[in-house]
Amino acid sequence: MVSDVDIKDRAVEILVVEDSPTQGERLKYTIEKHAYHAHVVCNGVEAIDYLRHHAPTIIISDVLMPEVDGYQLCKVIKADERLKHIPVILLTSLSEPEDVIKGLDCGADNFLIKPYSEQVLISRINYMLLNIQIRGNSTTDMGIEIMFAGKKQFIKSSRIQILDILLSTYDTAIQRAVELEVKVRELKKANETIKTLKGLIPICAKCKKVRNDKGSWQQIEEYVRQHSDAEFTHGFCPECIEKIKST
Repeated sequence: MVSDVDIKDRAVEILVVEDSPTQGERLKYTIEKHAYHAHVVCNGVEAIDYLRHHAPTIIISDVLMPEVDGYQLCKVIKADERLKHIPVILLTSLSEPEDVIKGLDCGADNFLIKPYSEQVLISRINYMLLNIQIRGNSTTDMGIEIMFAGKKQFIKSSRIQILDILLSTYDTAIQRAVELEVKVRELKKANETIKTLKGLIPICAKCKKVRNDKGSWQQIEEYVRQHSDAEFTHGFCPECIEKIKST
């Protein structure tokens, strides 16, 4: 169990539970790049077996896994007196509001929403480590009954866990909003700079003038310049040069 010794004075071990070998190694590389030690197991069954003999500082687990998923694994951890103090961060797409309820019900301490950046991952780990220092092993058990999606739900998580889950969900919403705002600005800028020609354009078969939206006829170069960002450079093609020479 985590003792009263300052977390900075001992090695930080993070257990990664991820059924995708690629994602597991990616997490391990990122975590160890920031001077933390990471151990990777590929499913919930292996995680339970590992936890029989080890007590990592933090557990990061994917939600969608065969046999024992992330929610079930978290319930097992929180039901174990030796392990229940260990913070559990769940990796999830958080596609449905029910995911938050499931996270609270299993006793998870935090969400990490996919896709996530390295900065978000490390900041979430540092946040949990700081909370370990501040809170120690203390918990405030409570229960609250809520009505959600037409069903009664009884949440057994502590006040601290509920707050952490809600804060992580809110933090993710803010990040997504900022990312969306950036994309909207980029799209708006692109739309302002890109002009397109589309539809049927009336053009004279003889003089090649184009009829514009107002019904007037104008040189094709002028029309294209007004309706796009294209510019013309004038010269002579080889055929025309030969004609000029022969006259």
